[in-house]
Amino acid sequence: MDTFGAATAAPVRVYLVGGATAVLLGWRDATIDIDLKILPESDEVLRSLPRLKESLQLNVELAAPDDFIPELPGWQERSRFIGQIGKATFLHYDFYGQALAKIERGHATDLRDVNELIQAGLVETRRMLEFFTVIEPQLYRYPAVDGPSFRRAVERIVAEARQ
Repeated sequence: MDTFGAATAAPVRVYLVGGATAVLLGWRDATIDIDLKILPESDEVLRSLPRLKESLQLNVELAAPDDFIPELPGWQERSRFIGQIGKATFLHYDFYGQALAKIERGHATDLRDVNELIQAGLVETRRMLEFFTVIEPQLYRYPAVDGPSFRRAVERIVAEARQ
């Protein structure tokens, strides 16, 4: 974040996703890559990413939940502030969006992350199910997503959290 913030000349919001969130919140020691969303996107910032990746020897990907599932309404307002470095504001991408995207992916590490988000009180299962219901009619825009399977996976997580 220090390196990115120092390299940014214009104001930008950087939303950290996935493993970066897990590491910063302390339930994982490391991540294999840094997934992020940058707003507004600019050529200057995007052109700096390969240099940053090389100098830090990190894999940086432009990937966020709304690349894989429909955007949740209000996600920017729910994104949690991390810090300001230079002109870069760093935030955790909305935890509900992260949780739903991780459930849809279904990998064991992703599901452990969802459980951590729930256990930490960062995601309320009732509200997560409500957000799923809001985006469910838009799932047709994401042909890789099987809506009924996705719903069952969300309902399973909710039921397990209530036990």
